[in-house]
Amino acid sequence: MSFWRKSAFAQRNLAVELLQKLLNNELKIRSKKISSSSPVHFAEMLEGTIRKYQNRTIEAAQVIAELIELAKQMREGQKRGDKLGLTDDEVAFYDALEVNDSAVKVLGEPALKNIARELVSHVRKSVTIDWTLRESARRKFRVLVRRILRKYGYPPDKQEKATQTVLEQAKLLCAEWAE
Repeated sequence: MSFWRKSAFAQRNLAVELLQKLLNNELKIRSKKISSSSPVHFAEMLEGTIRKYQNRTIEAAQVIAELIELAKQMREGQKRGDKLGLTDDEVAFYDALEVNDSAVKVLGEPALKNIARELVSHVRKSVTIDWTLRESARRKFRVLVRRILRKYGYPPDKQEKATQTVLEQAKLLCAEWAE
């Protein structure tokens, strides 16, 4: 292999590694805020693309194109909050509530946005550093979430699952809020 071919190959490898690191960092940041499957989905796509490249089933140029497309998809997901008119924290709770299709159909987007905003507001006010460790604090949070869901007419048969999902999301977000 000539010097120029080796150099071009090394540059492509460097570009792939750099893109991979950037996307991994973005996924780490997102996974701290979102408990839904999107960070997991993006991580799986990233891992699959890199694995194909390492196994030499695709070329560096194709990997770079796939990684750029993945970054675009991640950016579109981030813009979703802007379109909904919600903060990142509110989008995280909105997504936690949206996993229930019947709730989306029954309540609609405006009600889910209101629930997400109210959850962020009340949870942020109530958070303590050790709330995940104390059973009494967790009970208080469950009651708070259930009241808000009932207030907006969230389907009763789906409230328990929504409460659990919201609590999981709160664990991720509250670490930052309690500091």
